Amino acid sequence: MRKVNIAIFVSGSGSNCENLIRYFSTNEQVCCALVVSNKPDAYALERARRLGVPTAVTPKAELNDPRLMLPLMQQYAIDFIVLAGFLPLIPDFLIEAYPRRMVNLHPALLPKYGGKGMWGHHVHEAVKAAGETETGMTVHYVSSVCDGGEIIAQFRTPLSPSDSVDDIAEKEHLLEMQHFPQVVEQVLSQTF
Repeated sequence: MRKVNIAIFVSGSGSNCENLIRYFSTNEQVCCALVVSNKPDAYALERARRLGVPTAVTPKAELNDPRLMLPLMQQYAIDFIVLAGFLPLIPDFLIEAYPRRMVNLHPALLPKYGGKGMWGHHVHEAVKAAGETETGMTVHYVSSVCDGGEIIAQFRTPLSPSDSVDDIAEKEHLLEMQHFPQVVEQVLSQTF
């Protein structure tokens, strides 16, 4: 595998972002070269800065402008994009620029609880309301359909009727911390 520069796109606190940066920090073939957020106050940006990773803020108008986003990706020689809690829809031009080189983490077992409005606590609330006996995480390729890209990997955890929405969120998040970096590494080794 040749050396690969990845960009991590985030919108929130960035625990997965930090986990990825730390996981790849000793990998000579993978460099977390850039963290991109649509929110200037996302705590993920602070986590990235503390770990020495360059950051960029791209509000919706900039995200949707190929004259800004493509040069930004070229500036950091980005080969692969990882969405780790990034909420805006990815514009088609970026998907076309990174075919099968952009993955997303979703906090449910797709195709259940995916699509517009299904992010963060909304997903866990829906899982609880449906009385599901298990939940999990899905890593999938990004396509022009929200949460509709080809599934790469899924990991499951059992739920009990007494689990609160916060309990469900915590169980699912543990799966993310345990499995997400390895899945990204596996995809990179198969792609490059």
